[in-house]
Amino acid sequence: MDPVRNPFAPGAGNPPPELAGRSAVLDDVGVTLRRIALAKPAQSSILVGLRGVGKTVLLTRIDETAQRETFKTLYIEAHEDKSLPELLVPGLRRILISLSVLQLGRNAARQALRVLSSFVRSIKLKVHDIDLELGIDPEVGSADSGDLEADLPSLFLSIGQAAKSAGIPIVILIDEMQYLKKKEFSALIMAIHRTSQANLPVTLVGAGLPQILGLAGDSKSYAERLFKYPKIGALDEHDARDAILGPVQAEGAMIDEAAISEILSVTERYPYFLQQWGHEAWNIAGDGRISKNDILKATSAAIVKLDESFFRVRFDRCTPAEKRYMRALAELGPGTHRSGEIAEKLSLKTTNVGPTRDKLIRKGMIYSPQHGDTAFTVPLFDAYMRRVMPTLD
Repeated sequence: MDPVRNPFAPGAGNPPPELAGRSAVLDDVGVTLRRIALAKPAQSSILVGLRGVGKTVLLTRIDETAQRETFKTLYIEAHEDKSLPELLVPGLRRILISLSVLQLGRNAARQALRVLSSFVRSIKLKVHDIDLELGIDPEVGSADSGDLEADLPSLFLSIGQAAKSAGIPIVILIDEMQYLKKKEFSALIMAIHRTSQANLPVTLVGAGLPQILGLAGDSKSYAERLFKYPKIGALDEHDARDAILGPVQAEGAMIDEAAISEILSVTERYPYFLQQWGHEAWNIAGDGRISKNDILKATSAAIVKLDESFFRVRFDRCTPAEKRYMRALAELGPGTHRSGEIAEKLSLKTTNVGPTRDKLIRKGMIYSPQHGDTAFTVPLFDAYMRRVMPTLD
């Protein structure tokens, strides 16, 4: 079929043609945004799920919704090479400058800019010399201790006051939250807690791999009450079917029931894989109808594409020791396995492989569903490891 008309869009964060099975999450966050806008208390949310389930797509949709509802939004992606302040400051500066030119709340916004200047200077942060670009004197005694856990809450309070004075709520969206350092996560939790206690119109919507749950619990005991943690996983059969059938029919094409069953089986209903298989099957089919045979052919093409990109970019980030650990985990098959079983496959003691396991968790390659258990954060990665490393030795 015509590749130009192909409705499927595999890729990092690409919105699917039909966002199936996520309405409950979007509706719940929508209620939070509307409550915050009305100065009513509401829990912030952190979306939790494996790679390829569509967390980034949801954050993007929430960002768009918030902007339509006159929120000021700040969208950042955490990663290993930048600190949380480096990521936050440019966007917070942009928001405060936009508030400072309004008639309503101008003084509070300028006050917050002075606090931001204090914050930047106190932690000796250089983001394109943003502390000099502010062109405003720091607010002595506010957010200037040099302790992130003390200063970030003070900064958020001043930003919240500016938002309240202007009558414009703020939502901060943070993707890949598992890459935040423990102290950064703790400071962020404290900052959101303070604005919540003061009933200020600032909320957070984040997303991260499952280890974010442990990071939150380790950071602050009240984190479990401050946030909701909606789990984003594989689609159920009905929603996965809609994610394939809807786009095909919208383009005037057809797909056999046997083809739908096959694609749901081989992808295990993970949204990213549904897009990849749908994309390949569309390009293979030649008569306006996708058959089961087209899906079987698409499987070979999709695996090649995934091996070259989705899987490979993650594999290449790992050291030889880390790759061998992952190969041992893959040897045990899909699902969750005990750390001792992995160590046994490597003919090592559990304590000897502990540092390697910890590094893989920090890199977002594996996670621990519960103490002593280990699983891949990337669906179908065990099969990839067996392809790319045919043997453990």
